[in-house]
Amino acid sequence: MPLNIGCTARPGKSRDNRTGSWRVFYPVFVKDKCTGCGICTLICPEGCIEVKGEKEYVPDLNYCKGCGLCAEECPGDAIMMEKEEK
Repeated sequence: MPLNIGCTARPGKSRDNRTGSWRVFYPVFVKDKCTGCGICTLICPEGCIEVKGEKEYVPDLNYCKGCGLCAEECPGDAIMMEKEEK
């Protein structure tokens, strides 16, 4: 891919790049603590948290970078970041 001066790479869509392989932590959702607010889906920079049912949120770990923003912003503390075992 040719690069432009001052730019290291052209911007793309996050769905074109599976970033989950270099994750150190991953989110674990605790349904009993979830309020169903959906903030996690809005704050996720990769947009990889899917709503499966009432108060049931599932991250697509192929794209989750493990940044922890969802856990940080969750008002019900319903998202725990756990260490990835590789």
